Amino acid sequence: MTETPNPWIIDADTLTGGLRPIRRVVIALGSNLGDRAANLQGALNALADTPDVEVVAVSPVYETAPVGAPEGSPDFLNAVVLVDSTLHARTLLERVLAIEDAFGRVRTEPGAPRTLDVDLLVVGDKVVQEDDFVLPHPRAHERAFVLVPWAAVDRDGVIPGQGRVGDLVRQVDTTTVTRVDGLELKIE
Repeated sequence: MTETPNPWIIDADTLTGGLRPIRRVVIALGSNLGDRAANLQGALNALADTPDVEVVAVSPVYETAPVGAPEGSPDFLNAVVLVDSTLHARTLLERVLAIEDAFGRVRTEPGAPRTLDVDLLVVGDKVVQEDDFVLPHPRAHERAFVLVPWAAVDRDGVIPGQGRVGDLVRQVDTTTVTRVDGLELKIE
């Protein structure tokens, strides 16, 4: 699948051979069940242990009110991780879903509380529109719990088709996003 309708553009993901492009990947982490901090740290460790993935930055941790969740849902801890990777976007998706599963993520109704939520926000400038996979993440540009931590590590990051993170974060209500002092995710 190419990123453009131009048939002369080569999609680097379909090339054969050992060379693949290195892309900046932005991943959001969230947890509102169980040991939330341990869940986020475990997800970071799993990402760091993934072949062909290099963690380059980790945001501070923020506590946020749940969005679109059932009444009485607990608050989330959220963070954003920047990685460089040569993996195909679909392979990255499969990896983040496996990490969620390893931490007991149960998929029920949308917005339901979860032990771990790991979302691919962007994979370079790749645009994907498939039934089960959309890049960039379709709501990342309107979610303070994504934009605030992302801006903390890369204000100049770009969501393709939406704009620069530093500009987008000024367009959302950030009053329900609070930095958690004394809690830091570390690459182990």
